[in-house]
Amino acid sequence: MATKRISDEPAFILHQYDWSESSLILEVFTRHYGRVALVARGAKKPTSNFRPVLLPLQPLRLTYTIAGEGHGDIHALKGAEWVGGHVLPSGDALLSGLYLNELMLRLLAREDTHAPLFDTYAGVLHVLASEHGDALEPVLRSFELVLLRDIGLLPDLHVETATLTPLSDAKRYALVAEGGLRMAAGSDRSALSGAQWLDLHSALVDGNSNVNANANAYTATLRALVNAGPGMASELKPQLRALLQYHCGSPMLRTRQLMMDLQSL
Repeated sequence: MATKRISDEPAFILHQYDWSESSLILEVFTRHYGRVALVARGAKKPTSNFRPVLLPLQPLRLTYTIAGEGHGDIHALKGAEWVGGHVLPSGDALLSGLYLNELMLRLLAREDTHAPLFDTYAGVLHVLASEHGDALEPVLRSFELVLLRDIGLLPDLHVETATLTPLSDAKRYALVAEGGLRMAAGSDRSALSGAQWLDLHSALVDGNSNVNANANAYTATLRALVNAGPGMASELKPQLRALLQYHCGSPMLRTRQLMMDLQSL
């Protein structure tokens, strides 16, 4: 099979690690080809054109070649260009961006296309790079919900998972990793009312028939979380984190452990 060339592909770098004394392996999230592994030969050399460009949380356009069968799933990076549009996030927003990168690295299969999710991720990074303020928590929770929904790991949020019983507005329900959505028990530290879960369900299904379904769902979910006030996002946080960690497996997400360590200082 002949070598295939992919040119000017929109992409973000999720992670990079050493391949040799002068080269790097990049895990990138591309718009049309999903998560792809690339080797950037000579990228660590002081004179490399790649050196100032290959940064996380920055919009890039990449050119790379795909060899024929039998050559593995790591492709050769040939060109990289910074698209611009926003600065690198800092502080809590930087940690949050790296956390999202680690989630996608752990949960997205190689070369499984998620173009609407790519557009949503780009929008989230734009918020993280701006004066996000109190929007940070709702932004993260919204993306987590959309990501889980997009890869088929989020249960329906309008019924109890085990019985398919419709939720009652006034009762409280908890999202648990192994059981889905169920009526909250006294030991559940975090739970939402049925009305709140139904609001999130409605937000997530908004725009499902549209090409930009994820972007619409993200915007609608973010609006629902912001309108509900800070309490809803904070109650949702431990439930989503437990579900995400369950599907990511062991060990604990490195960025999550780092956040916990910093909070304990």
